[in-house]
Amino acid sequence: MDLLNNFDVRDFGNLELLAKQVVEGFIIGLHKSPFHGFSVEFAEHRIYNQGDDTKNIDWKVYARTGKMFTKQYEEETNLRCQIVIDSSSSMYFPEPEANGKKKTNKLMFASLAAAALMNLLQKQRDAFGLSIFDDELRTHTRCKSSTSHYRLLLTFLQKLIDNPENDKKTSAASSLHQIADSVHKRSLVVIFSDMFENGQMDEMFSALQHLKYNKHEVVLFHTIDKSLEIDFEFENRPYIFIDMESGEKVRLQSNQVKDYYKEQVNKLQGELKKRCLQYRIDFVEADINKGFRPILQSYLVKRSKMGV
Repeated sequence: MDLLNNFDVRDFGNLELLAKQVVEGFIIGLHKSPFHGFSVEFAEHRIYNQGDDTKNIDWKVYARTGKMFTKQYEEETNLRCQIVIDSSSSMYFPEPEANGKKKTNKLMFASLAAAALMNLLQKQRDAFGLSIFDDELRTHTRCKSSTSHYRLLLTFLQKLIDNPENDKKTSAASSLHQIADSVHKRSLVVIFSDMFENGQMDEMFSALQHLKYNKHEVVLFHTIDKSLEIDFEFENRPYIFIDMESGEKVRLQSNQVKDYYKEQVNKLQGELKKRCLQYRIDFVEADINKGFRPILQSYLVKRSKMGV
């Protein structure tokens, strides 16, 4: 099973293991790809220099090698990355089938992508934090690089996966303004959202501009099920479509609205891309059916451009 491109959703109970498998597969592929120039050596020590605090010397390494190395601690991290996840009800699409068979929904995909990013960040001695919002900011942690911190954040993600809720609306703008004010000096802010917030685009980009004004770099992973939400690939038969955030229901034949729907959603996506370009925000389409390679590659490219 290639977790970078597809994965079985029957067992999402061990995010740490799945994230490790995603990252290991990515690193193996990295050596065989045009991205081989990126650093994938994840040292936790650096050579001791005269004047360094001797209390940080790893004496076990010295006993084995005769060379002095100092342990690298959180304050020595190269990058701080705040991972932001939209947990509004629309992110739980697609819902399980009538027979109870699970499908990978957008929230599952975003959670595992976030866990994989954290795993990669930790290997590179970078610090990471997690923010989760729906109609308000529900979780917000500082950036750290420790294993205990990583595992704590995984528990937050696991709770999202295990406890889907309908009728949770989105208020991204207010949450992003809070994050912009509280995140440490110049950080990388990575956002996973489907951006389905009716009539709020101006407010959303005002908040994203706030992040940029505070000198943060921003990557927006537009998290979607492209086949259903963009291409509207439903069978030509009657459906009941339900707004997962309001509960509103509409009964219709899919082909009656397909052309109009695609026109409107393509217009929305085009506007998102245009505004991201205008504000120098990296826009990355994160199709839940295409796996995690685009996520991890985009992160490495961004990290390289930031000079860390």
